[in-house]
Amino acid sequence: MQRMTLSSMMDTIRHIFSLSDDKSEADAIDTDIRSNVSLRGTNLWVLILAILIASVGLDVNSTAVVIGAMLISPLMGPIMGIGYGIGVYDFPLIRKSVMSLLVATLIAFLASTLYFLVSPLSEAHSELLARTSPTIWDVLIAFFGGLAGIIAATRKIKTNVIPGVAIATALMPPLCTAGYGFANGQWQFFFGAFYLYIINSVFIAFAAVIIISAMKLPHRHYVDAKTESRIKRYLMMLVLVTVVPSLYLAYQLVKEEVFTQRAKSFVMEEFKFEDTYYTNLEIDPKTKKIELSLIGHPIPKSTLETIQNKLIKQDIQASALIVRQAGEQSIDTLSLKTSIVADLYKESQIAIDSRDQQIAKLNAQLQSYQSTEQLMESVTPELHALFPEINHIVIASGVSSSSRYDVYHQKITLLLVNAKKELSTQDSERLTAWLGERLKTENIKLIYE
Repeated sequence: MQRMTLSSMMDTIRHIFSLSDDKSEADAIDTDIRSNVSLRGTNLWVLILAILIASVGLDVNSTAVVIGAMLISPLMGPIMGIGYGIGVYDFPLIRKSVMSLLVATLIAFLASTLYFLVSPLSEAHSELLARTSPTIWDVLIAFFGGLAGIIAATRKIKTNVIPGVAIATALMPPLCTAGYGFANGQWQFFFGAFYLYIINSVFIAFAAVIIISAMKLPHRHYVDAKTESRIKRYLMMLVLVTVVPSLYLAYQLVKEEVFTQRAKSFVMEEFKFEDTYYTNLEIDPKTKKIELSLIGHPIPKSTLETIQNKLIKQDIQASALIVRQAGEQSIDTLSLKTSIVADLYKESQIAIDSRDQQIAKLNAQLQSYQSTEQLMESVTPELHALFPEINHIVIASGVSSSSRYDVYHQKITLLLVNAKKELSTQDSERLTAWLGERLKTENIKLIYE
């Protein structure tokens, strides 16, 4: 067999990863993307309803509702239109897509703001908070999601990729969160969520530009080399301006996470005493503050000072280590009691769950035994009627093992028969087959006494 050359290997790899095999015709791609750019009439009402659904989902902290809103949102159309327009140098399409996106963004933002102004709920739940601090990871999600989305949009056979991209890149929730921040005067929420929305929009469009350019779709307008270079330069500047803040926020997030983990490890290591335990541990990575309460035997001030010095030596860079002990006026007794009760409740709940599981298991075994016993009681009269030569029978469950070294044990049903005469082979087989059908088992051992 001839050895595969490097060139043929590369050709095979290119064929495997090729996007040309199932690609739609250029005109079909163009028509499909253009049809989803304009947001008016039905699409506009769907957008308003989707933003209201997402707002309700964020308000009640329902992930399922938020996902449903993302699935019906038509915001992906104009963003794909922008990326496609840049990729084929269709400037009228770019302008139309940008205007559609701006109008849709404004309408969605106003709808969410209006909802949160009249909503009686004002607490920021986890679904809201998750959209307020975008980082480089959100950039990657938007970029990879955009790649998947534009690839799916250019295929002959449409799949469920586009809905998946809509969920992954999450265009609706950031707009809703921005509306919540504006309605409640939470400007950090407003700016953080709006920045996340910009990240998603820019990088979905950027991904579309890359794929459209790689597929070498025909340009809709002629541009000279100088204009083409200028467009690419502006695009890269927009991408860099968008991504730089996310890098800084990601750096801050990593720093805070590292501080939190190091502070937890330090407290667990240094506050191990025989008759004293720490509780109510609070770590604020933004202010670099560590607070905890001690219960049990009081720790001398000199020991606490030594721990404080160790904190400095380990370069954890905490601004303050606040330790509260019983007897101090500054200790928050209510918070301490709450923490202790919470710990006790957690431990007792674990014990209760374990006990409930054991009870459920025993009940299941008991019901199995009872049902088997009832079935055997009903089988006995039938067996005497079918085999009148049998005087007495005993039906029991057992476990068989081929040898004492065998680790495999098999459950069997034992049938001890006292008959006027030993049954023939045919009757014995008929008896075991009938009994196996009635008892729903295949392992029956027939013994004569």
